[in-house]
Amino acid sequence: MPRIAYVNGRYVAHADAAVHIEDRGYQFADGVYEVCEVARGFIVDMPRHLARLNRSLTELSIDWPVTKGVLPLLLREVVRRNHVTNGLVYVQVTRGVASRDFVFPADTLSSLVITAKKADPAAAAKRAETGIKVITVPENRWDRVDIKSVGLLPNVLAKQKAKEAGAQEAWFVDTDGTVKEGGSSNAWIITGDGVLVTRPAEHGILRGITRTTLFEVAAKLGLKIEERGFSVTEAKAAREAFVSSATTIAMPVVAIDGAPVANGHPGSITLSLRQAFFDIAEKSPA
Repeated sequence: MPRIAYVNGRYVAHADAAVHIEDRGYQFADGVYEVCEVARGFIVDMPRHLARLNRSLTELSIDWPVTKGVLPLLLREVVRRNHVTNGLVYVQVTRGVASRDFVFPADTLSSLVITAKKADPAAAAKRAETGIKVITVPENRWDRVDIKSVGLLPNVLAKQKAKEAGAQEAWFVDTDGTVKEGGSSNAWIITGDGVLVTRPAEHGILRGITRTTLFEVAAKLGLKIEERGFSVTEAKAAREAFVSSATTIAMPVVAIDGAPVANGHPGSITLSLRQAFFDIAEKSPA
């Protein structure tokens, strides 16, 4: 079956989906987005994702493209039309189409695009069995990374550098050596005594939805979490390390800049978080 996209009020063939050349998302990265995991026929943590979308829109003074109650229905319909049982659903909102000018246009309707695609959960599980490698790169992004903006060029360059180095993710690092987050994930380590450590989300990183849910998962498993910065040196010496996102859940990190984390294999605590995640996360029928 061909994929279907939702674009500004119409369901269209994915291959034919398009926006205007003067859409401000295309010309200025003047837009925001969210990605929800679809697992076992459910959209995972959708209310939290849409709450964060609302925050991003508010921070950039972009109007909602539809009423808030309608958007969950549209996400479900796009998932249904694409027959996605396991995969992801992507939603993007931009300020809309207007003659190119840096200042906000007046009376412009915001644009909405929704897509969905299938994924193989077995492939993700297999990757978790071996873990991923990360490299570190200097922080060079704008200060408002707490907004889930489509302005992701530094992330693109960092992840391309990771690929060229034979890794799957890049961690942005402050000038003092403190890890911030990944190009598309939050960064975690686990200390020798089993404490989960992740950077506070008040400033400098995106408050990941999967990150938030993992706090609940950890509580259910009786694990302690410390929100504090950690250095690359501490990460390399950690008992375990992992990244979290809607598309990776909790994915073990087995090497950082070529140096193995512990014995270079996925750790048991990370795998237990991954295993328990679905049962504890909020699930909305797709």
